[in-house]
Amino acid sequence: MKNKKINLIAADMGYGHQRAAYPLLDLSGGEILTLNNYDGIPTWEKKYWEDSLKSYEEVSRFKKVPIIGRFVFSIMDYFQKIDPLYPFRDLSEPTIQQRYFYRFIKKGLGKDLVKKLNKEKLPFVTTFFVAAQAAEYHNYQGDIFCVICDTDASRAWAPLEPKNSRIKYLVPSEKVKQRFLMYGLKEENLIITGFPLPKENIGQEKEIVKADLSARLNNLDPEKQYQEEYQSLISGELSLATPSPKHPLTITFAVGGAGAQKEIGAIIINQFLEKLKSGEMIINLVAGNRPEIRDYFLEEISRANLTNQVRVIFAPDKISYFKKFNECLRSTDILWTKPSELSFYCALGLPIIISSPVGSQEDFNREWLISVGGGVDSLEPEYVAQWLTALLDSGRLARAAMDAFLNAELMGVYNIEKMFSK
Repeated sequence: MKNKKINLIAADMGYGHQRAAYPLLDLSGGEILTLNNYDGIPTWEKKYWEDSLKSYEEVSRFKKVPIIGRFVFSIMDYFQKIDPLYPFRDLSEPTIQQRYFYRFIKKGLGKDLVKKLNKEKLPFVTTFFVAAQAAEYHNYQGDIFCVICDTDASRAWAPLEPKNSRIKYLVPSEKVKQRFLMYGLKEENLIITGFPLPKENIGQEKEIVKADLSARLNNLDPEKQYQEEYQSLISGELSLATPSPKHPLTITFAVGGAGAQKEIGAIIINQFLEKLKSGEMIINLVAGNRPEIRDYFLEEISRANLTNQVRVIFAPDKISYFKKFNECLRSTDILWTKPSELSFYCALGLPIIISSPVGSQEDFNREWLISVGGGVDSLEPEYVAQWLTALLDSGRLARAAMDAFLNAELMGVYNIEKMFSK
């Protein structure tokens, strides 16, 4: 395959693992292999992954059921929880979740794919910890790298015997490096790169992200509360930017891979009916590659008589969806989503309205978003027309956009490319 420098492996589970892999396509010759769904995967492995994903999605949706739904989800989440970072201590003892995955790896999970890829012996770069662990256990002949997809990670992401492992982890921050040191990893196997964001939203010299942010600030700060106070900072950081064309205030609402929280999208469009009909606002509803979510959104849009005012972002396959989504972000002013891997996208100068976290890792993602200044917790969606207007008038969302651009790592994809382009 032309210009192929790595074998790029993800998992077809939700969007997180493949979204993190997508920006690295130039390194892999345009190919992403999925551990749980590739040509020739053994039947028993495919069934194992299908059953696992089905169970997770059912429990995620079941969480909305009063009392018992939360209880059932809390049991599942307990086994993938992330411990508090402080105090620093030894967290190298394997967890139940980790022993569970290794039990199947020892039975042969991932062995077939490793055998196929061993013919090339290119660096094995994956965004899914089970793939990295399987590659090591089944004696992959090349180097093994694992990209961390969240702002923190549970013990399950580290190897069973960390001191003896040769897996190298590409981590998003110094904090995550410290976390993996507590898990027992050798320091030389921890490389701080930042999360890989899409190059089409950044630019080699940050020219794209600066232009988009420069145009975005006017929509996020209609009363100029933030811009007047911090004009010197804005000019210093964005002075060379050529702003993108003006557009109406644009909100993009994205649901997760399991389809959780899709009802919020319907609430948002109904709360802004008049502004949408007058052309003062645009709303994008992101259905990903889920036709049932697309159909739900289209039905709600039709019911509200907003067929020409609200766009649905959908594609039948995930790679096409990521391309559409990244293009959509260029003219997005506010990203509204639960704190998944999309939390990292605040670094593009996108303020994030944070929906309720789903799971332990999203609790940590939310904390990180707040810490870098890029996120604001959602209040009741039924009153969004009131509280979002207040956030805009105060300049709070303009501040979030600028703070995230300055404080969150932006160039992860380029840092990773340099590692494999020598």
